[in-house]
Amino acid sequence: MESVYVDQHHGLVLECRNGSRKAHNDLYKLYSRAMFNIAMRILNDTEEASDVLQESFVDAFSRIADFRQETTFGMWLKQIIINKSISQLRKRKMELISIDETDVDSIPDSDFLDSEDLEFQVKQVRDAIQKLPDGYRVVLSLYLLEGYDHEEISHILRISENTSRSQYMRARRKLIDILKNIGITYN
Repeated sequence: MESVYVDQHHGLVLECRNGSRKAHNDLYKLYSRAMFNIAMRILNDTEEASDVLQESFVDAFSRIADFRQETTFGMWLKQIIINKSISQLRKRKMELISIDETDVDSIPDSDFLDSEDLEFQVKQVRDAIQKLPDGYRVVLSLYLLEGYDHEEISHILRISENTSRSQYMRARRKLIDILKNIGITYN
């Protein structure tokens, strides 16, 4: 059975296709904060995230006629934001450590804490995530916060699935260390 997407902003998208500046503005108001947060989680730089946000909206509005509404406008825009954010990171020459020779599947996840067991204040976790190196932060954000799996992350970042998994596991370990160093403990 085929998935059906119900886009609550379908009318605004149609108005945008017809050139309505008000519809452009309304869509921007609806999505800009969430899309900025996505760019910020990937880039960890306010100015770059703002630039990516603006470029993404300009790109989306200029290509709105190509939007086939197979997904929601928000999902389509999110993909644009993520792609542009990752391109910006590449411009910074972000390095992901390749460990293709490591068998990541043999490393058990049981060494890590379950997320249900951890209760942190949102600001402390956000600050700790921002302290992660770019490669770790991007994979962790795409996996945990954006809901991508390792196969999708490997395509987005042009890395192997093993590298994605290892970056994620290293990011979790590093995040736990950062949180311990600022006095947050867990059972």
